Amino acid sequence: MRPNTEPPLASSFRDPQGALLAIGDRIFRIVNAAGMADLDALLASAAAAKWTSAGALIRTTVLGDADRRDLLEDARVAELYGNIRGEAILEHERIPFPSFPYEWAPEMLHAAAMLTLELALDLLPEALGLKDATPYNVLFRGPQPVFIDILSLERRDPGDSTWLPYAQFVRTFLLPLAANRHFGLALDQLLFTRRDGLEPEEVYRWLGPLERVRLPFLSLVSMPVWLGSHHDQDDASIYRKKVLPDAERAQFIVRTLLNGLKRKLPGLAPKSGVSSAWTGYMDLGNNYTAEHFAAKERFVAECLSAHAPKRVLDVGCNTGHFSFMAARSGARVVAIDYDPAVAGTVWRQAAAGKLDVLPLVVNLTRPTPGMGWNNREWPSFLDRARGSFDAVFMLAVVHHMLVTERVPLNEIIDLAAELTSDLLVIEFVSPQDSMFRRLVRGREELHQDLTHEVFENACRRHFQMARVQHLEGTSRWLYLLRKLTP
Repeated sequence: MRPNTEPPLASSFRDPQGALLAIGDRIFRIVNAAGMADLDALLASAAAAKWTSAGALIRTTVLGDADRRDLLEDARVAELYGNIRGEAILEHERIPFPSFPYEWAPEMLHAAAMLTLELALDLLPEALGLKDATPYNVLFRGPQPVFIDILSLERRDPGDSTWLPYAQFVRTFLLPLAANRHFGLALDQLLFTRRDGLEPEEVYRWLGPLERVRLPFLSLVSMPVWLGSHHDQDDASIYRKKVLPDAERAQFIVRTLLNGLKRKLPGLAPKSGVSSAWTGYMDLGNNYTAEHFAAKERFVAECLSAHAPKRVLDVGCNTGHFSFMAARSGARVVAIDYDPAVAGTVWRQAAAGKLDVLPLVVNLTRPTPGMGWNNREWPSFLDRARGSFDAVFMLAVVHHMLVTERVPLNEIIDLAAELTSDLLVIEFVSPQDSMFRRLVRGREELHQDLTHEVFENACRRHFQMARVQHLEGTSRWLYLLRKLTP
């Protein structure tokens, strides 16, 4: 065995039945004896085969003896394997870009909730079920939700008439969706510091007297609060399985509960057509005539055709026009915007068109930090994004970063160089542009020295100019830049 000269292996630690770990571009899961029986039952089930085939359950293989021995040659893996008394090692497909619930549009949380319930219903006839029901069991492959936590699936007692994850499902899915729909609260406001979701008591305090007796809050919030006030907090009986002698009746009760939750979901879905400051941005023209916008489209299309990037990050994607262009050209796209309404629109269109676009609610000037234990359980957006893309789009966004967020130009270009391994498609909007002047609001002197020559010089520190196009009649320039080799 080679000496252990590498840093400690990053791995999950909350599941007593196993641990997830990443080695290079591969994702493995060590499973101990406590998890093996549930795992064997799951992998043999018809429902798991159907869901895996549909891409909605993570593809998983059990390593053979030779492959397991090879992996255990890594002293870090061998140590972890011994610590949790491993009996098997699985390999999962790698989801191209992991994301977390506080970065999702509400439409994505709703889709993850529906996937969770439908999976639970499909597993029920095979005496299988979920140990927990949290959005952290789901990642998105493009716009498609994928259930990833194999060890949260377990064998059920056929006579068990309870669904223990019920309260967790309400806290982490239904109450955040309700708070978003009825109060306009974004998911990052609700879930960023609340891994376990919202408590009914917290939501109850937000409600007026009439809201407390109306659906959906009467059943989801008020009744649990009222009943809880009469419940002995030390009474653990509500968490015990209720086993009936009639397995068919027990299954009927659980199915009725799950279907009842499914019927609640449409009423908690984000409202389509919700407007925000940015949902109509593409329709306003924004200093583009039809001819100018067509020229911009041609520029981007020709960049895509000439270089065929496979992994694109679209910064400030708005409603996803250029993200969809990249996806149709064969790229896998992560599209970020800080407006949840436009991210939701992108998700709806990507899902309807089966386009490989993952929209996320992320502000690149204030990106998601690392979260969880030691800030390592859920890596920061930048840790996930650096070097993960061979092309980055920054179209009609740099002037917002310069003016609204006061980020220096060199800092913006430095970060762009960290994010892309090759191409940067970027737009420069000069201070003479009316949109720029609208943003500065009388502080023109702060940017009076900013010219396209200054912009180009800033870019040349990391990039070479592959193509430049001035949009005639405007104060805007388009650039295709290639990253300099070290």
